[in-house]
Amino acid sequence: MSGIDPIPGHALGSPAYRRMQLALVCAGIACFAQLYSPQGILQLISADLGIGPEQAALTVSAATAGLALAVMPWSFVGDRLGRRPAMILAVIAATVLALAAAWSPSFPLLLVLRLLEGMALGGVPALAMAYLSEEVDARSRAVAAGWFVAGTTLGGLSGRVLATPVADVLGWRAGMTAVVMLAVLAAAGFVALAPQERRFVPRRRASGGSVPGGRAGRLLAPLRDPGLLALLACAFLLMGGFVAVYNYLAFHLSGPPYLLPASLIGLMFLAYLGGTASSPLAGRLASRHGRLPVMLGAMAVMLIGLLLTLAAPLPVLILGLVLMTAGFFGAHSVASGWAGTRVPGARSQATGLYNLAYYAGSSVLGWALGFVLAGAGWGGVVAAVSAAVVLAGLVSAALLRDVERPAASAGSS
Repeated sequence: MSGIDPIPGHALGSPAYRRMQLALVCAGIACFAQLYSPQGILQLISADLGIGPEQAALTVSAATAGLALAVMPWSFVGDRLGRRPAMILAVIAATVLALAAAWSPSFPLLLVLRLLEGMALGGVPALAMAYLSEEVDARSRAVAAGWFVAGTTLGGLSGRVLATPVADVLGWRAGMTAVVMLAVLAAAGFVALAPQERRFVPRRRASGGSVPGGRAGRLLAPLRDPGLLALLACAFLLMGGFVAVYNYLAFHLSGPPYLLPASLIGLMFLAYLGGTASSPLAGRLASRHGRLPVMLGAMAVMLIGLLLTLAAPLPVLILGLVLMTAGFFGAHSVASGWAGTRVPGARSQATGLYNLAYYAGSSVLGWALGFVLAGAGWGGVVAAVSAAVVLAGLVSAALLRDVERPAASAGSS
């Protein structure tokens, strides 16, 4: 796209902007309800299939690994077909695969189908930020990004909260199937609400503003930005630690001294509402005060929440979960929107790289910290995740300080 586009982006508060907000919330629900539907019932999958916690966690890691592998290919699909059509294709394919995965007859086949499901779902986060970056006014991008992330929290919450009570009564397969039905409704909402693209130019016909070097150039250009590299490190560390906490929370709460049933453990995911509130709030704060201080502040909130989960009283642990979740999604809201604006000629690739790091963290740390749980208990998991948050903060402060740009000028970043 050219540096000065004759078609204005959707302004904050306009009818088309509101439709895009709601559509992106629906996309977030359709994607993330399916992606994490097994997480609240891992202990039921473990018991039913006779596998350990770290093996059960592979049902989550397989999907997030597939998503991580697919975000870059989807970015090129979006460059050719358009962001909106590619996202619709992704959600439809993922829904079919999710239903097949829920009723797979063996654990290896379940993992294969979850991997393919994640690869299909990769089209949503890979393209959502590029879609809104192109279609909304530059001054509105940080707020719009916050609303998409809010949709991802609602998706993650609804998938887990719906799956656990159904699974408690009818089994984990029925629980995952109920989530697929929810995703179908959300996908229909996205198709009905998402505005047609007005500013998108298919890459094969794009001229001005493109990154030299074709596909390889668009892929490599973002990697020359040290600030983007810092955002990729944050995505890997924060998401990996966050997913690990929720992966192994059920094992912590189902054992002594809590001994909670799956239906009550599922209610712990209501802590995601903290992220639903913090995501758009972080976007608004970033648009006023700059991205870096808001992102670092959100990481501090996440760290405080993590430490509170070490407390024995259940109400204090729940408060810690809420704070940790709010802090994580606040930081992610700012970082993901920031990544999508840093390389104007390669927006899809920059957001694709961010999502690659994000879901690689989910797959690797979300699985590997299961061995920490087995060896050092819940305290070991919290210590490892806290170290990851601190490292993310140090990297951000070191590499993003000199390249910080207020969100209001994101269009020129």
